[in-house]
Amino acid sequence: MEKLDLQLLEARIDALIQTCKQLADENNALRENKANLISERATLLEKNTVARTRIEAMIARLKSMEVGT
Repeated sequence: MEKLDLQLLEARIDALIQTCKQLADENNALRENKANLISERATLLEKNTVARTRIEAMIARLKSMEVGT
């Protein structure tokens, strides 16, 4: 009976170790994904700022052309 209990405990510990490894791998993948998304967000914010600046410049040029007309 005692041997069976030890085998059961060993099986549970092995399963727990496997679960921990799987969770660690998943956690690493999520951290990498988060870093990529943060980088992508920064790039998109920069592009948005550039586009906004260009549009504001175009509007200013159009307004100055209206005044000249």
